[in-house]
Amino acid sequence: MEGFGFIKLNFSLMTNTHVPTLAEFEQALINVRQVAVETPILHSNYLSHLVGHDVFLKAENLQRTGAYKLRGAFNRMSKLTKDERKRGVVAASAGNHAQGVALAAKKLGIKATIFMPVGASLPKFEATKSYGANVVLQGAVFAETLEAAKVYAAKKGAIFIPPYDNLDVVIGQGTVGLEIMHELDDVKTIVVAIGGGGLAAGVAVAAKLEAAKRGKKIQVIGVQAENAASYVASLRAGVPTQISTRATIADGIAVAKPGQIPFDLIKTHLDKVVTVSDSQIAQAIVVLLERSKLVVEPAGAVSVAALLSGKIKPKGKTVAVLSGGNIDPMLLQKVIGHGLEAAQRNTTISVKLPDRPGQLVKTAEAIAKAHGNVVEVVHTRHGGGFDIGEVELKLSVETSGAAHRDEVMKALKDAGLKARIASEE
Repeated sequence: MEGFGFIKLNFSLMTNTHVPTLAEFEQALINVRQVAVETPILHSNYLSHLVGHDVFLKAENLQRTGAYKLRGAFNRMSKLTKDERKRGVVAASAGNHAQGVALAAKKLGIKATIFMPVGASLPKFEATKSYGANVVLQGAVFAETLEAAKVYAAKKGAIFIPPYDNLDVVIGQGTVGLEIMHELDDVKTIVVAIGGGGLAAGVAVAAKLEAAKRGKKIQVIGVQAENAASYVASLRAGVPTQISTRATIADGIAVAKPGQIPFDLIKTHLDKVVTVSDSQIAQAIVVLLERSKLVVEPAGAVSVAALLSGKIKPKGKTVAVLSGGNIDPMLLQKVIGHGLEAAQRNTTISVKLPDRPGQLVKTAEAIAKAHGNVVEVVHTRHGGGFDIGEVELKLSVETSGAAHRDEVMKALKDAGLKARIASEE
């Protein structure tokens, strides 16, 4: 095993977990088609040019409910007995699993109660309610929400629907991999997000079984947010291991401990795991918006972030799974700004000036000469680090990238101005 963020897996490891058969995935695909659509696989010219191989995007962000979670939820719930359906189902989720269970329950005529954290985003809360579920807001953190859901299930006799640690759920999520293989039989690499592991486990097993049937081999690579990389720690330890997660914009995959069932399948079927930073995820979201016209949530964009950052070197034709598109518009606004800054297309520049007339004009002319665009200006005489006779300008400047930003900085310095990049401090 290698350094943090890159784990190559050992295929000799054994597991007691049942490995699903190709027939089970094929039956699940027939099953989930009752409610889930076959999402498109879109070619990306931009990413293909960048990595040197054809890159395709499996657009599960365009799935009903905006994420792949519907597949696993429906596959699990469709197998409930008549008596179990009468008892109803309960789930805990901050978003995508909640909507998947709610819609699956509506389709199957089952009463659903969904527990969501008190701080759940309004769009996800309203979407879950719109599918007919009874939504209960409880818990300041998700662990409290999960505990409340389990207590409710035990008290009411309702069936708890887990988000990933269930074989029927894993098989349902794995239909994503089967669809990829059906459409692109010569794919060499599949890149997929890992949170609890249900999607990655299902895709890895299903895709490799289908490839083996055709006498071919593929690699499946998992991607985690570096601030919530529970699989990196767990694979090193050889068992599911609890970690302390840090804040990440990819909250959809911020899972502190892998599920046992997906972990057993991942350690024997996934080729490796890499991690990406929040800045890299933000850049991926911006690229998907600009280049592919796709709205993707942070957890759904980690596969593309791994390609953009060079964390993955694909072997031949590659598919990046975009696992979801449920991003709050307010967060999207922040992420776009962060992504543009990370790509050096939006830079905060500090300029110290003599406190006399004409200096603001001189600064603006220097930036205009380099074809930079000033979108915001803050002018202050107060603060540390400069003389009484000086003022400070903080300018938000749009550029086309790193080279153009360097041109703007050179133009300011050539004009005799004391300029520095404040956004990197």
